[in-house]
Amino acid sequence: MEANIKWVEGDTFIGRSQSGHNVVFDTGADGAAPSPMEMVLMSTGCCSSVDVVSILKKAKQQVENVEVKLTAERAESAPRVFTKMNLHFVVTGKNVSEKHLARAVQLSAEKYCSVALMLDKTVEITHSHEVVESVAK
Repeated sequence: MEANIKWVEGDTFIGRSQSGHNVVFDTGADGAAPSPMEMVLMSTGCCSSVDVVSILKKAKQQVENVEVKLTAERAESAPRVFTKMNLHFVVTGKNVSEKHLARAVQLSAEKYCSVALMLDKTVEITHSHEVVESVAK
C-alpha cells in the first residue's frame, strides 16, 4: 500500500491514496478539515462498522441503520497519543437480535478490524452497543 501527502498551505494537507482518492487534512487552527488524529479515530469506527454491517447482513438481520459514536482520550503531553477509545454502536432495524449485534461487535474487535487491532497494542479500546427498534411507517 502506498499514499502521498502534499502540503497545500497553512496547516492544510491533501492525502492521495493508492486507489486515487483525495482526503483533506488540517493540523491546526484553520479548521478546514479533520486532523490526522480525528482521521485515525474515524478510520477505527469505519473499519469496525464495515465488519459489523457485514456480519449482521450474513446473520440475516433486518438492519436499517448503523452508527458508531466514537469517543477518545489523549495523553496530556507530546506525543498526544490516544490512551482510551470507545466505539458505541447504535443499530436500528426490525427485530435486530442484541445477541447477534454483540457477537458482530466482538468479532470485529477481536478478529477483523485491522485498524482497531493495530491500535489495541497501545490504546485501551472498549466497545458498547444498543439496538433501536425501527418505527413502523
